[in-house]
Amino acid sequence: MGLKLERLGIHESVEPVFPPAELADYLAALPVEIAVVDDDMPSCDAIVTLEHREAFLEVDWVHSIQAGVDRFPFDEFEANDVILTNSTGIHDTTVGETIAGYLLMFARRLHDHVANQQEGRWERPDWDEAFTLSGSTACVVGTGTLGRGVAETLGGLGLNLRGVRRSDEPVPGFDEIYTTDRLREAISDAEFVIVTVPLTDATRHLFDADTFDAMRDDAYFVNVARGSVVDEPALIDALETDTLAGAALDVFETEPLPEDSPLWGMDEVIISPHCAAYTRDYVRDTGDIVRENVDRLEVGEAFHNRVV
Repeated sequence: MGLKLERLGIHESVEPVFPPAELADYLAALPVEIAVVDDDMPSCDAIVTLEHREAFLEVDWVHSIQAGVDRFPFDEFEANDVILTNSTGIHDTTVGETIAGYLLMFARRLHDHVANQQEGRWERPDWDEAFTLSGSTACVVGTGTLGRGVAETLGGLGLNLRGVRRSDEPVPGFDEIYTTDRLREAISDAEFVIVTVPLTDATRHLFDADTFDAMRDDAYFVNVARGSVVDEPALIDALETDTLAGAALDVFETEPLPEDSPLWGMDEVIISPHCAAYTRDYVRDTGDIVRENVDRLEVGEAFHNRVV
């Protein structure tokens, strides 16, 4: 490949997900120098990072600890011969379990109980508020690693799984598949609509006022993709006008979610701070991909999870 790896940096931006020193320790046995670095980083051949920095255009290889890579400038990487890899494949179970948690909260009214506890209030749900998930339909928009992880987890809870993707080829774990040009048809009768697509020009504001209008007014919307996949003002309007029953949101167009966002005060909205994939195993899962690619580099094999 023409790439000689002598020094690999763990950028301090990974700190919100795991301590960079933990990953440095996990990779200590690699046959290269490992160092935790900040924005004034000394010369490195490769960087493991959460965020992008202009200085990364000077390295040979950048590894994103996330699956999403929309924050990295592909054209500039290509122009500077920078290889970009990501962490696709490690988030299926964690995100699947998080989404199962969201759905169980809505169905079993657990978010109401938590809110009532904070106020010392003993209040049971109305007789027709709680329901079971078994037999409900969840439409998962995006059937990649995240979507398949969601399907595997929710299938165990008895939901019917419908997927939306570019082709109509069957996908394990899904009962039926719709192509993206049939999105509104696919979501029209689903109790839950779950978004797991990457952010691209094609998916930006994929969920707008017309899309929300196509959903059932008793449906719940879940977004663990990227905030800009959703037209946030349109979502807020749909929730305020009862066009939707509620939403569970892990990602937002502006992060952190601004204090004045109406979403904070909505009873049927669950907010989490872009952490659906978090787990204490994240550092090891990421480290295993980095280690594999260092090993591949040593023997001249292609990078695993190469994006650019």
